[in-house]
Amino acid sequence: MADFPWYKHWPEGVPKSLDYPDIPVQGLLTATAKRHPDVVATRFYGARLTYADLERRADALAGALAKIGVKRGDRVALLLPNCPQYPIAFFGALRAGAIVVNTNPLYTPRELVVQYTDAGAETVICADLFLKNVLKARKGTLVKRVVVTDIKEYLPFPLSALYPIKKKRDYGKIVVPEETWIHRLPSLLAEGASPTKPAVNAGQDVAVLQYTGGTTGTPKGAMLTHHNLVANALQTAAWLPDAKPGKEVFLSVIPFFHVYGLTTALLAPIRLAATMVIHANPREIPAILKLAHKTRPTIFPGVPTMYVAIINRPDVRKYDLRSIKACISGSAPLAPEVRKKFEQLTGGKLVEGYGLTEASPVTHANPLYGLIKDAIGIPFPDTEARIVDAETGAKVLGVGEVGELTLRGPQVMKGYWGKREETAAVLRDGWLRTGDIARMDEDGYFFIVERKKDVIICSGYNVYPREVEEVLFEHPAVQEAAVIGIPDPYRGESVKAFLVLKAGRKVTADEVRAFCKDRLAPFKVPREVEFRKELPKTIVGKVLRRALREAPPSGSPSPK
Repeated sequence: MADFPWYKHWPEGVPKSLDYPDIPVQGLLTATAKRHPDVVATRFYGARLTYADLERRADALAGALAKIGVKRGDRVALLLPNCPQYPIAFFGALRAGAIVVNTNPLYTPRELVVQYTDAGAETVICADLFLKNVLKARKGTLVKRVVVTDIKEYLPFPLSALYPIKKKRDYGKIVVPEETWIHRLPSLLAEGASPTKPAVNAGQDVAVLQYTGGTTGTPKGAMLTHHNLVANALQTAAWLPDAKPGKEVFLSVIPFFHVYGLTTALLAPIRLAATMVIHANPREIPAILKLAHKTRPTIFPGVPTMYVAIINRPDVRKYDLRSIKACISGSAPLAPEVRKKFEQLTGGKLVEGYGLTEASPVTHANPLYGLIKDAIGIPFPDTEARIVDAETGAKVLGVGEVGELTLRGPQVMKGYWGKREETAAVLRDGWLRTGDIARMDEDGYFFIVERKKDVIICSGYNVYPREVEEVLFEHPAVQEAAVIGIPDPYRGESVKAFLVLKAGRKVTADEVRAFCKDRLAPFKVPREVEFRKELPKTIVGKVLRRALREAPPSGSPSPK
């Protein structure tokens, strides 16, 4: 085994290398259901499913999906919030031999068309709350069948009776058309069809298409194999040296459709036979605090905006959070003062980690028990990292030198779906080019200096400037548009748009935001709009986003 510099501060109790079973992702659930059948797998507003329950339902759905036409290699899109139906659908689709396409429920029909067309998705499993968008998008895609579920199906009484009232108030009347291609999840589960369980090559077969804009903003489906996801689940679980199988309680509020939530809030807990306390909306901080007070979670994976919101609530001391012993923060930089205040509040450990969609996603973290720095930490077990020159990627740099962070490990993706050139650009000789500019210190700790790519990380979600700019260009008054990320004390970053209007045209910032709201998910809509007479450009006409980031505000948020 190579002697890497980060081994000097390797956390006690964490193996430097792991044995990875040659199993598909659904094998994690099977193994846990066999060892701990009666352990509660999910708690959802008081309703509980054991691991044996989850296993039976996933099997039943797999058989039903095969019966309605889902075949090995088909893409099945999930459009679900965190709820018990998500793991049932996720593992059911995988057991039918399908590839799961994770989709953000906040997506507009336009965004669904782009993703489902690229993936070639023919089946969608969705909550009825989002059915309207699926139906609008369907005619522009290959979608042949839709499976609909109602959140109330897994709510306990009396919530199951009260929920429809709230749903109608918040979403209006939801009509599920009576079509032969629309199926109800409870009906499929009741059929009890036996799954075929196609053979899986864990190292080669794709389990999940997880969409990312990569370095360009063009949607790409990162092909995460069964082995990739199993490996990262085991690596994440191993980073929690005190975790006791069958005894831990995870506060699973990060969205499962987000790759960070998929691994840290679903797959790693299943590996540990932990109970997942599920909440559907990660922004409902008061509800999450009440849930933590009541359910006594021991592990709370999250994103910085959650921890910021918690420590800044004036009533936070009303809630007992002392059961929390470990938290790994991902998806965005974690401010040191947030970490310290959260640890004082809970008595547990909160450490920053790092990852990217193309690596399933976690690659680095600070040790929970050991040397902690204001950095992304050290590489996970069996993960190698190095700094190379950002221009060519051919020269390996030394301690303290700044360059591009590259990675190699069992969690690194197979490539981008249907995009050979883009794959070749980021995967070279087994090394993944992250696009992040970083340095490594003498202890083997890695520090992100800046992002080579212009991705904006808003509340843990990636926002790609090009996508927002394309929508802005659709506005009849807009001549030029450029988008950057600006600091936001709560979200980490927010979207800011710079616009040059066509001669004689007028529009307000509020009108621009309203235009975007109809075409983009809420977190992508610009929070600030600044109007300019011109945008800074290179000699060849490329907009200089760096100049926009560094320039003081023009004082013209909206023309009169």
